[in-house]
Amino acid sequence: MSKKPPQDRRRAGAVLRSPELDGATTTDQRLLDSRGPTDWVHTDPWRVLRIQSEFVEGFGTLSELGPAVAFFGSARVRPGHRWYASAEQLSGAISRAGFAVITGGGPGMMEAANKGASEAGGISVGLGIELPFESGLNPYVNLGINFRYFFARKTMFVKYAQGFVVLPGGFGTLDELFEALTLVQTKKVTSFPVVLYDSSYWTGMLAWLRDAMLAEGFINQADLDGLIVSDDPDEVVALMAASRTT
Repeated sequence: MSKKPPQDRRRAGAVLRSPELDGATTTDQRLLDSRGPTDWVHTDPWRVLRIQSEFVEGFGTLSELGPAVAFFGSARVRPGHRWYASAEQLSGAISRAGFAVITGGGPGMMEAANKGASEAGGISVGLGIELPFESGLNPYVNLGINFRYFFARKTMFVKYAQGFVVLPGGFGTLDELFEALTLVQTKKVTSFPVVLYDSSYWTGMLAWLRDAMLAEGFINQADLDGLIVSDDPDEVVALMAASRTT
């Protein structure tokens, strides 16, 4: 004999609850009650709202940015190093060509790129990330957003930059580089210039991509052709300018 369904089921928003699953309080009561546990701020549903807020904040802030180039590079390079000077020089030239410069907002070559853009009178964007060993955005950022989540931050780089300049760096730099290359390869984004700046640093990686990945058929020649290696700031500016007009 089938069991009759309960007659006193209660709706909690869009959810229908039977008595045995029902809580003792309403959603409004839990919201307005200042007492009680605070573990709820670390639950997955609450994280969804935080993630949503990061996308809303990013889209709202950057939607009218205009043409922009993203710079990636090591946070560990200090002022006085030749790579710091190169990043500063190149970003200044990019900025004077009418582009905003977007970086991760941290120290090292991100700071150098923001400095070059700021001192050239351009828009110097920093998309910071919450990390245990970094202390906020560098002082050369004049438009900044701090993120909790890497994936939300990465979306802003890809959505609002029409070209990438990849300076010497470590795991984080490679992560951002291959994220961009994967999106281009899979046609998730319109192809845009990806420049590896300072050929002496990137030669070994390019040889491995060619001699291992390409040789095994894991990538195509067209995938490699999308990587541009340059040591010339004027060439990089020209490439970015050409991408803006095509």
